[in-house]
Amino acid sequence: MTRSVFLLLFLAACGTTGGDGISRSSARTGVTFAPDASGLAVAGRSQRIDFGRSPRGVVQVMDREKGDHRDLGLAGCPTGVVQQLAWDDLVLTFGRERFVGWKTAGARAGQTCA
Repeated sequence: MTRSVFLLLFLAACGTTGGDGISRSSARTGVTFAPDASGLAVAGRSQRIDFGRSPRGVVQVMDREKGDHRDLGLAGCPTGVVQQLAWDDLVLTFGRERFVGWKTAGARAGQTCA
Protein backbone atom coordinates (compact mmCIF):
# COMPACT_ATOMS: atom_id res chain seq x y z
CA MET A 1 0.00 0.00 0.00
CA THR A 2 2.74 2.47 0.93
CA ARG A 3 4.53 1.76 -2.32
CA SER A 4 1.51 2.66 -4.47
CA VAL A 5 0.89 5.87 -2.50
CA PHE A 6 4.52 6.88 -3.07
CA LEU A 7 4.21 6.15 -6.80
CA LEU A 8 1.07 8.29 -7.09
CA LEU A 9 2.73 11.19 -5.25
CA PHE A 10 5.81 10.88 -7.47
CA LEU A 11 3.75 10.92 -10.67
CA ALA A 12 1.72 13.91 -9.47
CA ALA A 13 4.91 15.88 -8.85
CA CYS A 14 6.25 15.23 -12.36
CA GLY A 15 3.97 17.70 -14.11
CA THR A 16 0.69 19.50 -14.06
CA THR A 17 -2.45 18.71 -16.01
CA GLY A 18 -4.20 21.30 -18.12
CA GLY A 19 -7.97 21.62 -18.43
CA ASP A 20 -7.84 19.27 -21.43
CA GLY A 21 -6.40 16.47 -19.25
CA ILE A 22 -3.02 16.48 -21.00
CA SER A 23 0.02 16.48 -18.75
CA ARG A 24 2.15 19.64 -19.04
CA SER A 25 5.61 20.30 -17.67
CA SER A 26 5.96 23.30 -15.38
CA ALA A 27 8.23 26.06 -16.66
CA ARG A 28 10.52 27.90 -14.27
CA THR A 29 10.52 31.65 -14.34
CA GLY A 30 13.54 33.87 -14.52
CA VAL A 31 15.83 31.63 -16.59
CA THR A 32 17.07 33.28 -19.78
CA PHE A 33 18.98 31.56 -22.56
CA ALA A 34 21.37 33.72 -24.58
CA PRO A 35 22.09 32.19 -28.01
CA ASP A 36 25.66 32.64 -29.27
CA ALA A 37 28.06 31.14 -31.81
CA SER A 38 28.65 28.00 -29.69
CA GLY A 39 25.08 27.24 -28.61
CA LEU A 40 23.15 28.67 -25.68
CA ALA A 41 24.53 30.44 -22.63
CA VAL A 42 22.44 30.51 -19.48
CA ALA A 43 22.30 34.22 -18.63
CA GLY A 44 23.77 35.08 -15.25
CA ARG A 45 25.32 31.64 -14.76
CA SER A 46 28.44 29.83 -15.91
CA GLN A 47 26.32 27.02 -17.40
CA ARG A 48 25.93 26.44 -21.15
CA ILE A 49 24.13 24.22 -23.62
CA ASP A 50 26.69 23.92 -26.40
CA PHE A 51 26.32 22.45 -29.88
CA GLY A 52 27.06 18.74 -29.84
CA ARG A 53 25.04 17.91 -26.73
CA SER A 54 22.55 15.05 -26.73
CA PRO A 55 19.07 16.09 -27.95
CA ARG A 56 17.47 14.22 -25.06
CA GLY A 57 19.30 16.31 -22.45
CA VAL A 58 18.80 19.62 -24.28
CA VAL A 59 15.06 19.10 -24.85
CA GLN A 60 14.53 17.97 -21.25
CA VAL A 61 16.23 21.11 -19.87
CA MET A 62 14.44 23.45 -22.27
CA ASP A 63 11.03 21.91 -21.54
CA ARG A 64 11.68 22.19 -17.82
CA GLU A 65 12.85 25.81 -18.02
CA LYS A 66 10.70 27.22 -20.85
CA GLY A 67 7.63 24.94 -20.93
CA ASP A 68 6.63 22.36 -23.50
CA HIS A 69 8.14 22.68 -26.97
CA ARG A 70 6.40 22.79 -30.35
CA ASP A 71 7.56 20.44 -33.13
CA LEU A 72 8.01 22.47 -36.34
CA GLY A 73 8.61 19.57 -38.69
CA LEU A 74 11.46 19.42 -41.18
CA ALA A 75 10.35 21.64 -44.08
CA GLY A 76 13.35 23.58 -45.38
CA CYS A 77 15.86 21.70 -43.24
CA PRO A 78 19.32 20.68 -44.52
CA THR A 79 20.40 17.04 -44.70
CA GLY A 80 21.33 15.80 -41.25
CA VAL A 81 18.72 17.81 -39.33
CA VAL A 82 16.16 15.33 -37.99
CA GLN A 83 14.23 17.51 -35.54
CA GLN A 84 13.28 21.19 -35.27
CA LEU A 85 11.68 22.32 -32.02
CA ALA A 86 10.52 25.74 -30.79
CA TRP A 87 10.11 27.41 -27.43
CA ASP A 88 8.39 30.75 -28.11
CA ASP A 89 10.63 32.47 -30.70
CA LEU A 90 13.72 30.30 -30.06
CA VAL A 91 14.02 27.38 -32.50
CA LEU A 92 16.57 24.60 -31.92
CA THR A 93 17.64 22.04 -34.52
CA PHE A 94 19.00 18.58 -33.85
CA GLY A 95 20.85 15.88 -35.73
CA ARG A 96 20.31 12.24 -34.87
CA GLU A 97 22.57 12.42 -31.80
CA ARG A 98 23.38 16.08 -31.19
CA PHE A 99 22.19 19.69 -30.88
CA VAL A 100 23.30 21.39 -34.14
CA GLY A 101 21.75 24.87 -34.38
CA TRP A 102 19.46 27.62 -33.19
CA LYS A 103 17.59 30.55 -34.69
CA THR A 104 15.48 33.48 -33.57
CA ALA A 105 13.66 36.12 -35.60
CA GLY A 106 16.90 38.09 -36.02
CA ALA A 107 19.84 35.69 -35.73
CA ARG A 108 21.03 32.11 -36.19
CA ALA A 109 24.03 29.84 -35.64
CA GLY A 110 24.93 26.29 -36.62
CA GLN A 111 22.70 24.21 -38.90
CA THR A 112 19.22 25.66 -39.12
CA CYS A 113 16.18 25.26 -41.35
CA ALA A 114 14.93 27.89 -43.80
